[in-house]
Amino acid sequence: MSAVATRPPRAGALTGTQKAAILCLALGAEASARILQQLGPEDVEQLSREIARTGMVPGETVDAVLHEYRDVLRTVEQNAEGGAEYARQMLETALGGARARSVFDRITKEPEELGLSRFRRASPDVLHSVLRGEHPQTVALVLAHIAPKLASGVLEAMGPEQAGEVLFRIAQMERVSPDVLQLVEDSIGARADLTLSQAMTAAGGPGAAARMLNQLAGGRETVLLDAVGSRDSTVASAIRNLMFVFEDLLLLESRSMQRVLRDVDSKSLALALKAASDDLTKHIFANMSERAAGALREEMELLGPVKVRDVEAAHVTIVTVVRDLQEAGEIQVERGDDEVIA
Repeated sequence: MSAVATRPPRAGALTGTQKAAILCLALGAEASARILQQLGPEDVEQLSREIARTGMVPGETVDAVLHEYRDVLRTVEQNAEGGAEYARQMLETALGGARARSVFDRITKEPEELGLSRFRRASPDVLHSVLRGEHPQTVALVLAHIAPKLASGVLEAMGPEQAGEVLFRIAQMERVSPDVLQLVEDSIGARADLTLSQAMTAAGGPGAAARMLNQLAGGRETVLLDAVGSRDSTVASAIRNLMFVFEDLLLLESRSMQRVLRDVDSKSLALALKAASDDLTKHIFANMSERAAGALREEMELLGPVKVRDVEAAHVTIVTVVRDLQEAGEIQVERGDDEVIA
């Protein structure tokens, strides 16, 4: 009779075997295999059985187990004789000489140098391939700590259901310890050699999820937001309130609209207006000088027929300008009901 996957209890009620199973799921198959190699036959059977019957693990439970694992490692280092030398020997046993030296060099660096640095310069396709098969919480943690444009590229390569699940977990994520980030990096990095430039972003939360969705085009952001909404409408609403789509330019009052237009080049604006509503087109022209408006109309006519993907790319470019100005506090977006996003 096959085992039936079950949802584990909250972190505080987990047994040691359940915690070990969740740790293995978070670390991935290859790292977990190395752990199993260090166990006796009975322990291997017990842990394997627990892994087989573990269903979807809530993000907060995964985080709690990883944090507990980190604390145990710290306690061992403080109380056990050997310290760094013991850690080096342990790594050499588990990983072999060359790989062990690479990991040991990284874990002995200053904390600010650590934390998913290997993934910041990977292409979306490569990173998606590396993360395939990882637990959704692990994927969420990685995407929450890289540039939104790169993260959105990875989300776009996923199916809607998986991307929605990851996005939901990003929206609920709080700040994560650098030790946990490094643990994930070492686990995934052991299986991939990434040619890695983009700066780290802040941790998760609705804002991080919104920034990723703002990089998508072609209605993909709506599909993913609907997927999040099917899990939790409150989380989806929080993300949507922090998003800004092209038609939301109608929400900008004149001073903010004029500030945005100063940072948008005329070609992008001409392309974007090829698929804008009449109301938005009038709003934009109303906030331009007569001369600038005339030049823009002429440029739109000269463009002729344009590709949909070029128009969508122009929308993303303008939305990015708006988000940058919002985050800098230079403009405000009024969504009604006295709600203001600055």
